Amino acid sequence: MQKRPPCPPPPGAPRWVAMFHRPDQDSWTVGAESPDRAPVLYAVGDMTQTVRARGEEVTVALWGPDDGTDGAWHLFDAPTARETAPAPAAPPAPGAGAPAKLAERMTGRRHQVLLAGLSKAGLYDLGAEDGEAVRAMAELLDEPTVRRVAHWLSVAGGQG
Repeated sequence: MQKRPPCPPPPGAPRWVAMFHRPDQDSWTVGAESPDRAPVLYAVGDMTQTVRARGEEVTVALWGPDDGTDGAWHLFDAPTARETAPAPAAPPAPGAGAPAKLAERMTGRRHQVLLAGLSKAGLYDLGAEDGEAVRAMAELLDEPTVRRVAHWLSVAGGQG
């Protein structure tokens, strides 16, 4: 297991901040910040998916105000990226017609809705097994059911 490099606290007054490690420069940069935790976690989910789609590794540190009385900076558990990103979906077969393209697009849309729901629930560091489970759900469930599941995840994450 790869050890995360030490992350210094962000500058300024304590607030919710996601710091991303840049291995090429061996430095940390602010990726998202907000007075509230939820928008930062949502942004981390989106950024993590984008970086992994490029085939790169992601290391995130989540800083926020300490729950104690002093309100100082506190480093919260932020998962490090797993070694591999989920495998991309298989390309459509050559000569596939318009109905197949529409079905593929709708499955992709259901997949995005599920990923957004998971991000809102605070589950933004998905491994290969998680990605496969989301793809299977997107293929099996219809649009209204996927939206309902995403709503439940959103409510569980405090976004509903």
